[in-house]
Order: sequence, then C-alpha cells, then structure tokens
Amino acid sequence: MTISERHEIILNKLKDSGKVNVQDLSDELSVSEVTIRKDLRMLEDKNLLFRTHGGATLSNPYTSDRPVSEKAKVQEKEKEAIAKEAVKLIGDNDSIILASGTTVSALAREINPQHRLNVITSSLDVSLGLSGRDNIEITQLGGQLRPSSISVVGPYAEKFLDNIICGILFLGVDGIDLDYGLTTTNLMEASLNQRFIEVSQYTVALADHTKFGKRGFGRICTLNCIQHIITDEGASQSVVNELEKKGIRVTVAKL
Repeated sequence: MTISERHEIILNKLKDSGKVNVQDLSDELSVSEVTIRKDLRMLEDKNLLFRTHGGATLSNPYTSDRPVSEKAKVQEKEKEAIAKEAVKLIGDNDSIILASGTTVSALAREINPQHRLNVITSSLDVSLGLSGRDNIEITQLGGQLRPSSISVVGPYAEKFLDNIICGILFLGVDGIDLDYGLTTTNLMEASLNQRFIEVSQYTVALADHTKFGKRGFGRICTLNCIQHIITDEGASQSVVNELEKKGIRVTVAKL
C-alpha cells in the first residue's frame, strides 16, 4: 500500500467518525505505529487533521480565550458537581489557593466553613463571593487585571507568593492534554499558576470533560506536577485510566 493510499484511508475514516486511533490504524493497515504517527504528522502539516494523544481528530483541540461571562454558561451542571466534590477536600483551619476560572468560582460558592479558613486568590469574582461569609480570611492578590477572566496576573501577584506556603491549590484550566499537560489561554496566567503550584503542597485541577484533549496557548505544567483531577461523568474511561496510570488521583463527580 502506498503512502497516498494510506492517507486516503485515514482521511475517509476521519470523515466517517471524526477521529482515528494510532493503534487501530496500525493493525488495520499492517504498518508500525511509528509509520502511522508520521502519516498523521504529514496530514496535519497539510491542515487536514489535528493530532491528539494516541490519534487524530477533525475538530480543533486548541482553545481560545473567551469572556468569563460566556464560559460561566457552559457546562454549568458539571461545574457545580465538580465543585461539590472539591469542597470535600477542604479541612478545618486550612489554607488554600483558589486560582481563576468559572469552575473555581463554582467551588467558591460551595465554601461555607465552620472553622477558620485562609483563602488566597487571584480572582476578584472569588473574593467578592466569599467576602460576606464567616470564618474566611481572604487575601486578594494584586496586579494587572485580566478583564476576560476578572482576575489578576503579573509580577506583583507572583512576588507576593514568595513568603507563603499553602495546603491545597484548586486550579482551573482551559485544556488538559495527556502528552502536553495543563494549559490556559494566557501566558501571564500560566506563569502565575506555575507559582501557585510551587507554593502548594497539593494541587487539584478542576476540569469538566470538555477540557480533555484541548490545548491553550500557555502551558501551566506537565501532568506529573499535579496530584488530583476532579472531572465529571462525561470524561471517557480511557482518559481516566491513562491519568490514573500516571499516578494522578481522579475523582468523577456525578451529576
């Protein structure tokens, strides 16, 4: 079989199902997985598909920056379910970091501690939401305001973190790719999130199922930098299995 014939078969399968798997193509076409990956790379260079972990897809895996008001209306039930699972991790007299993002804001709405809780956050939405509740001491980071996320970024926010250590970081992301790691759409936000991870003892990524297989412009970290992911029932079991093989705890929130 020629390269052109293989490529035609791959593209026809993509047209039929929207995605293909490297191992399946290797078995069907009787060539090595290395050869199939080269084929997919060539087809991606021609803008005919997008490579993903273990295969390829017709849909663009790259996510773009959108206003928080728009993102808040997407996957609302999933975000609420994730938030209800995440709040169970917060202990008495704990110190936590709440990063930015609509799923993190959903978590903030669930927090109503009976004992003292220290919260550090870059999100103005989170601070305002928590400000009227008892037993919560809020530290709002300063810096450059990102209107699309209603949160701050930049060197002032990062410098403040030099002298603190926190128990848990709850991190919102725009994409989780099994090869590339966790990403967001803004480089300065990615940098601040990296500092959050450095000063936290335990990092929990909050991500509904639509975030898997997506990539943002700025990489936050590789998967080995986090300990826990909370997602929803829409996440495929194969993705959950891959994450657990990498030593990451995965909690699937039920709707």
